[in-house]
This record gives sequence, structure tokens and C-alpha cells, in this order.
Amino acid sequence: MTTINERFVRQSFLSADAQPTLERAVVGLVGLGGGGSHVTQQLAHIGFLNYETYDPDAVEASNYNRLIGVLDGDVAARTSKVEIATRVIKDLQPDARVGVHRRRWQDDPGPLRGCDLIFGCVDTFAARHELEVFARRYMIPLIDIGMDVHQAGNEPPRMAGQVILSLPGGLCMTCIGFLTEEKLAKEAALYGAAGGRPQVVWPNGVLASTAVGIAVDLLTNWTRTSRDVVYLSYNGNDGTIRPHVRLQFLEGVECQHYPECEVGDPVMRWSSSTEAEASVR
Repeated sequence: MTTINERFVRQSFLSADAQPTLERAVVGLVGLGGGGSHVTQQLAHIGFLNYETYDPDAVEASNYNRLIGVLDGDVAARTSKVEIATRVIKDLQPDARVGVHRRRWQDDPGPLRGCDLIFGCVDTFAARHELEVFARRYMIPLIDIGMDVHQAGNEPPRMAGQVILSLPGGLCMTCIGFLTEEKLAKEAALYGAAGGRPQVVWPNGVLASTAVGIAVDLLTNWTRTSRDVVYLSYNGNDGTIRPHVRLQFLEGVECQHYPECEVGDPVMRWSSSTEAEASVR
């Protein structure tokens, strides 16, 4: 029978303490479709044992080209994406603890508060903003991945994506220009009419692999690299992933959007006019 030491011997370069660290870490996975399914599978292969998984959706036929772990028959059975993620994890790590939440994370955020890091694999700018606000409030590192395909006229389709590490105290997604009021407003105006976004399995794999590597480095510090933000830009047409050009203009900039004093659960204070005022502890 394969022992734990034998199973992970080829990643022992991470350090002698790396495997126990990874096994103790609690990881939040928000969005288990394309990119999130890749992240789930890779974390299980590496040896992560504690998960909080969120996705309200069941499998649809259009998921087959990108959702890792989906099986023939899952559509007919209306298998949920959290069930598929749990199946992938348990097939590799039978002793893993998996928090299964077939709902939006906003409807039950409690389990996410105990996570050591969160992967955001969501589809919209608004969803990213909400998750980053939550992660900053509870001082949890957030790794965001996403991709899309655009086409103008007779030009060939352009595939692009990003991997962003948002660390408490570091630059946020607004600081680096990924989230803007203009993008959020435009997306809100198109809500319900934007249609499905193109997705295929291979760019999600690239982005997820990069994100998992960042997470492992965060937990083990095997590269001994000091970082306060990561913003990687993916060009699927030429197969490259590199630091976004905006980063060179942000050296020395500090985040003004999430003061470090604004952490913890919101509490209500009552003014003299009996109107509730939101504050934080």
C-alpha cells in the first residue's frame, strides 16, 4: 500500500514541513465550473484535505467541454457541481473533509470565514468585487482566475484571461485597474442580456495551474519570493502568461480601498435618531 510519504515524495522540494501545512490548510472554492473544477482536482492531487465548496448549479450539457470530473449521465441525473467536486476530491483523498454548499456563498458565508485562502472562479466583475470585499474584511488571501473570448469583425477570436492574487494589506483588484466603476456599471446594464460566455477546457487548465502554484507558494514559501500582489495576463492565442503591464506603474502605491482597520463582522450601532448605522469591530 502506498504511504503518504511515498505518494508525495516528488513534491518534497517544497520543504520538510510543506505537506503537513497543505494538509492543515482550509481552502475555499467559489465557483466549480470550468476553472474551479481544475483547481479542485489539482488541490486534491497535491494533498489538500480541507475544503469549503460553493456552487448553486447543476451540470448542464454545455459543461461537458470544460468541467473536470463530469461523467456521462450527470446531466440526466441533474448532478450538482458541488457533488462532482466532492467526488473528484474523495476519489483522490478519501479522508478529506469537504464542506458542500449547493448555494451562493453570499447565502451562507460562515464557512468561508475559517478558510486560509479562497479561490474565486466566478463569471462577473460584480461577483469578483463582492468576494474581494468579503476576503478583505476577514483578512483572507483571494486568488481570482477568469477567461473570455472576444471577436471583432472578421478578426480571429481573441482568448484572454487573468490570474490575480489579492492579499490583505496589498493592492486590490481596483488598485490594479482590473475592477472599475465603468466595468461594473456596464455589466449591470447588460445583466440578463449578455448571454453565455465562451469557455473551453485548455485555458481554464492553464489559469488554474498557475493559481494553484501561487497558492502552494503562499503556504510553503518554497520560492522565497516576497509579493503583495500578483496580476498575470494570459494570451490564449499565443500561449503566453506574463505579469500585466500595469504593475510597473504601481510600485510604491498603497491600497486605499480596504483600510486594515475595517475587518471582522459588521455590527450595528444606533444613532440618536434611532437609525441603524453600520460599523465594524
